[in-house]
Amino acid sequence: MLPDVEDISRWAVVACDQFTSQPDYWQKVKDYIGGSPSAYNLILPEAFLKDDNTEAITGISAAMNDYLSQNILTEYKNVYVYVEREMLDGSTRRGIVGMIDLEEYDYRPGTSTLIRATEETVPERIPARREIRASSPLELSHVILLCDDEKHEIIEPLTFAKHSMRKLYDFDLMLGGGHIKGWIVRGDNRRALNMRIDSYIRRKSRELSLVFAVGDGNHSLAAAKSCYEDGITSRYAMVELENIYDDALKFEPIHRIVKGVDTGSFIADIEREICGEGDSWPVTYHAKGTEETLNVSKNGGASALVVIQKYLDAKGYDIDYIHDTDSLKALADDDGCVGIEMPAFDEGAKRDFFRVISENGTLPRKTFSMGHAVEKRYYLEARRIQ
Repeated sequence: MLPDVEDISRWAVVACDQFTSQPDYWQKVKDYIGGSPSAYNLILPEAFLKDDNTEAITGISAAMNDYLSQNILTEYKNVYVYVEREMLDGSTRRGIVGMIDLEEYDYRPGTSTLIRATEETVPERIPARREIRASSPLELSHVILLCDDEKHEIIEPLTFAKHSMRKLYDFDLMLGGGHIKGWIVRGDNRRALNMRIDSYIRRKSRELSLVFAVGDGNHSLAAAKSCYEDGITSRYAMVELENIYDDALKFEPIHRIVKGVDTGSFIADIEREICGEGDSWPVTYHAKGTEETLNVSKNGGASALVVIQKYLDAKGYDIDYIHDTDSLKALADDDGCVGIEMPAFDEGAKRDFFRVISENGTLPRKTFSMGHAVEKRYYLEARRIQ
């Protein structure tokens, strides 16, 4: 379902789990949309989560029913949507909006379903999303699902076929989110796409236990799984499928700031316990204006981040997660703080991504961010779930 509204730029809103410490961003969204129909009225930004979200959730359900009664949403059955998203650097990220079968997905450790989480799921983040879904007639999705398609055989052919497809939308996203275009995929294009997806699943499942990986929105998908298992909502959930090898798909590392430590003792301990002179990963750390290197032993895990996070968790350190290096350095100047700079994701990391998760399980929480906050998926399409 897509909105039939006068200004679609006021409809589409960035993922609810962005700008969680910046409620002023969401106030700008509210000011921008004014009284126009908007997905903002159908979501609960995490910046405004409370212990009791009953009133907000009731308002979301009421707004959905109101939009349905006004016929604001037009339904397109048995189709995909091919999406091109212009990013901040001018590159174009491509995707396909469709559905996954929740029988084939699980977020819990030790599972072997074809679709799995990439990062550790935090159970405390599921209940509010579950409450919203359980009381809603519609779903809007910010989930990005990744495929491991190095030959660019699934999504990219639609780039060349789009001239034969009907364009559904073409507009600037609000508040610096870039530009987005979408085309309806049906008929011969849909059948050909289904064949490419089926071929990929057969081929990939022979190589690895993991066929699709949840890159963004895992907690929302976990809530959908929970509702389905309890018989509340649909067996299917809407996602956007993207290729991990898309050049416009950037994986940004998330750094760690460790607080309340004696920096000298902290560094001595970490060097003794997880570093070594043999095969290792070089990792930069910052403390009081200094910049040094830790040689993290490869014997400890699948990656430097896995080894470091496991160590920090075991020790119970107070940790914050920082997205950019300049902020990390500034925070590391404070007394009792050490900033650990996580390695950037390169093409080698993309090639190993599915294999590492398939063989070793989910990555630690806050391992990576897929682009900047305004580059996350915007709520645009909707689908009936009850």
